[in-house]
Amino acid sequence: MARVRVNGSPGFYALLVWFAAVNGLRPLLTVLSAALVHECGHWLALRRFGARVRRVRLGVCGAVIESDCARLSYGREVLCVLAGPGANLLAAALCRAAGNPYPAFAGANLILCAFNLLPVRPLDGGRALELLLAWAAGPAAGEYAARWVGASGALALACGLAYVMRESGGSLWLLPAAVGLLAVSCRECMGRA
Repeated sequence: MARVRVNGSPGFYALLVWFAAVNGLRPLLTVLSAALVHECGHWLALRRFGARVRRVRLGVCGAVIESDCARLSYGREVLCVLAGPGANLLAAALCRAAGNPYPAFAGANLILCAFNLLPVRPLDGGRALELLLAWAAGPAAGEYAARWVGASGALALACGLAYVMRESGGSLWLLPAAVGLLAVSCRECMGRA
């Protein structure tokens, strides 16, 4: 079995340190556990459909799995993209079925699932939207629609987070997400880099 390279950006490590300093180690480990469940969902689906994972890049916006999924059909690629949020939803449901012994873990999985289903690239919802529209109307239509839906959604969310930060007295907890979404919106409006 080939080894998978895992690379973390300096921004990823800075975000980890910042999160741990602001929230403590236990919440960081809870969020990282939910993220691991999410990425395992993608990995298992890719393996199921015969795609090989080459590299995992860890960045400020999360993990990006690089694989040879180009040979997958649109339907199978959509399933692989949605397998991450699906794994989070399953983990939360299993916690609930077990009497919810780890409510923070269940909550982190639900939040990660919902966040990743937003129709903003590079999130899973944005990628799924692009694939579904490409499947229905062709790759150019999928790219165009995903770009503008993603840019509009990211801008609206960044504005919403800025409003919440202002109303909550400047909570810096939301700042990375707001800045990241604003950067995504700008990138999408200028054409995908």
